[in-house]
Amino acid sequence: MGKTVFLFSGQGSQKPGMGIEFAASSAGAAAVFECAGDILGCDLRAVCENGTPEELAVTTVAQPAIMATSLAALACLRERGVEAEAVAGHSLGEYAAMVAAGMLSLEDGFRLIAHRAAAMGRCAAAQDGAMAAVMGLDAAEIERVCGETDGYVVPVNYNSAAQTVIAGERAAVTAACEAFAAMGKKTIPLAVTAAFHSKLMQPAADEFLEAAKGFTFAAPRLDFYANLTGEKLTDFSDMPGYLARHIVSPVRFTSELAALEQAGFDRYLELGPGKVLTGLVKKTLKGVTAANIENLVTLDKALAD
Repeated sequence: MGKTVFLFSGQGSQKPGMGIEFAASSAGAAAVFECAGDILGCDLRAVCENGTPEELAVTTVAQPAIMATSLAALACLRERGVEAEAVAGHSLGEYAAMVAAGMLSLEDGFRLIAHRAAAMGRCAAAQDGAMAAVMGLDAAEIERVCGETDGYVVPVNYNSAAQTVIAGERAAVTAACEAFAAMGKKTIPLAVTAAFHSKLMQPAADEFLEAAKGFTFAAPRLDFYANLTGEKLTDFSDMPGYLARHIVSPVRFTSELAALEQAGFDRYLELGPGKVLTGLVKKTLKGVTAANIENLVTLDKALAD
């Protein structure tokens, strides 16, 4: 019998209409959106259904909306008797993973993500940061180029052997991308206005830490794999501190996948909009199955497979 891990989507995966099919077909999924709306003071289900791509991309909207979609997908899976032995998320996705693992209640999960999104939104508005994906180049070489570039630019998302995301001051990110282009490597600018997971987000981390100290975190009922270490998390004694560091530290997703594979996980189900993480799994691991679940069609397909 194989082992299943639930993966939870990160920011940037948002799209109009996300989660709406789940909410319309499942009482549990509808309750997720209702809970989120009560805490956020808005009709999040209507926002997901009617929001434009630009409106949904705003950090304070995108983070709770993606989280709600992921947890709505989770509700649909659990209603069908599907469970996992572990959870993992990409950046924002770790918050849905904490709720899925029982570390936070649904209500506290949305309260916490509201604090995070607000702090990160304010920090983003006060800086001119940028991010870009670098394709087909070894991470060590990307680190070298960033280190030799004037200004502040660093690798922040170790996504796969074929993709690493850099972030920093806009001019420095542009200069690094020009250096990669001169090496014949492709770069893709990300549609963000901040350098997430870099030291430029330190004001957000400091603000968020104070809010997070007011929350109680339970021990997880499922194994929890962490962006910060790239391994299974075993020390849950200071989750506010962990989550504050998470805002300014690289996402070591490649290492997480290696640790999951080493632990015998062979079924990867991505819950939330898009299929970014499913693609990373397929590019990184051999001999495993991976499927995204973002609507009823993909839900049925994943269950059939």
